[in-house]
Amino acid sequence: MLIPALEVAVSCRRYATVLAPALTAVPEQTEAVVMDWTGQVYADCPTVAVETSIEAPPERVWGLVSDIFLMPGLSAELREVEWLDGVGGPAVGHRFLGRNANQYLGRWETVSTIVECDAPRRFAWAVGDPGHPWSTWRFTLRPDGTGTVLEQWAQMGPARSGLSLAIDAMPDKEQKIVFARLREFEAGLTRNLAAIKELAEAAA
Repeated sequence: MLIPALEVAVSCRRYATVLAPALTAVPEQTEAVVMDWTGQVYADCPTVAVETSIEAPPERVWGLVSDIFLMPGLSAELREVEWLDGVGGPAVGHRFLGRNANQYLGRWETVSTIVECDAPRRFAWAVGDPGHPWSTWRFTLRPDGTGTVLEQWAQMGPARSGLSLAIDAMPDKEQKIVFARLREFEAGLTRNLAAIKELAEAAA
């Protein structure tokens, strides 16, 4: 991480504190966010998925979802990426560094490993130890006539992450903290797919 462990803990406690009043009741759903209350805890390894239809062939969409340098432009938290170990493109086992920032959780770095790279069908990476990751992210592409159905899926855990420190600070709010983070994930995935759809269809 880029900031000392104590500062991370303080930031996470602030994150939990900010969330607590807002989560006294489950928030109203917005048009873009459709997730219902899950009641899950972090140990459940919660998942979220969003999909969209794109008027572009899977091969064109694949070129976008497998381009790690596109990710910072889509994400609200990821600021920079770079390949590690001298590699220059995606393949199973290849690793990349991510630099992240969140107004409550602070700044941190992650190392991700590509765990699936099956063009033009599936592209996935695990954050942290690929055998016991903090989180896992995956794109799945399915042909649909002349277009593509694109899904992005994400899973929390099973390894502890920065969110675990927020939960440690307010364990009685764990379900609500996890749900709020899932909602953030879902909103992020929705924005990602909308941007990828726009780029893929503009290139048609």
